[in-house]
Amino acid sequence: MTVEPVFVAIDGGGSKTDAYAVAPDGRVLAAAHAGGSSPQIIGLDDAVAVIDDLIDGLLAQLSLRRADRVNAYLSGLDLPEEIDAFRRAVSTKRWLPARADEFVAENDTFALLRAGTDERNAVAVVCGTGMNTVGVTERGDVVRFPALGTISGDWGGGWSLGESALWHAVRAADGRGPESTLVESIPAMFGVADLDAVVRGLHFGSIDPNSLSRLAPAVLAASREGDGIAAGLVDRQADEIVSCAVAALRRLDLLGVDAPVVLGGGVVASGDARLLDRVQAGLAVRAPRGRMRLVVDPPVLGALLLTLESAGCDAEAVERVGADFGGRRDAWAAAS
Repeated sequence: MTVEPVFVAIDGGGSKTDAYAVAPDGRVLAAAHAGGSSPQIIGLDDAVAVIDDLIDGLLAQLSLRRADRVNAYLSGLDLPEEIDAFRRAVSTKRWLPARADEFVAENDTFALLRAGTDERNAVAVVCGTGMNTVGVTERGDVVRFPALGTISGDWGGGWSLGESALWHAVRAADGRGPESTLVESIPAMFGVADLDAVVRGLHFGSIDPNSLSRLAPAVLAASREGDGIAAGLVDRQADEIVSCAVAALRRLDLLGVDAPVVLGGGVVASGDARLLDRVQAGLAVRAPRGRMRLVVDPPVLGALLLTLESAGCDAEAVERVGADFGGRRDAWAAAS
């Protein structure tokens, strides 16, 4: 009896990880989900443990021990050294495919890009827990940013919004800065009495610094309610998204070409009107031929599409996985 091949596609971010097993004809066979798997946030060993448990769980659902192909797209695999370290760390796992070229480990921006478009000249900007950007051309050029935080010139995403919101809120509370409703909303998000408890919790370790990303929804909500500090942070975030996209387009010599600018990640997926309207307006001025696209499906769909394509599956299988996944395969074009 012949057993059909099984491919595993994974998209892992700072807050959640999705894994799917798929057949060569595009049928989704099993799914598993977990928390964040970014090596930069939780450490390499813990990230590998998350991926290991997910894949073992998927294969157990199918009574299998090994996948025929694994494509893993993870936040925190930004530098070649990080990708190599991850590959070494999983090199003895029983689920690893028999051939080295049947295992792909890459940054999650590539999954978002494919979830938003199959065009060969394109840019994607992820704005979730953090920020990252990737751009590609039909010539085979690829542009990326280190995405290592402030040391590599980065700002933005849920963590940066949260940290900046806390900075402004503390100064509003002690009189060094203008008033803001964030003084009340930030302690409420952490379930503590006041900002002093938040600051002390972060200082003494009872509050995880990574949890600052949880404040992003509070910032967006405060902005919608007219808080000037929060609105300024939302504007800064929009401008940073535009700057990342424009820089990638310029470096790829795509500013004069019709090219999609794919946007995704939790902050962008919130659908905040102020944020998206400002991004659209900024692109219209600085990259008028860039077409903003907001991904409405989870980026793991992009991982699934890339997995099938890298396995040489036909177009029908690629189309089928979108329908079997339970949603639109293409990104919604937020602006033409």
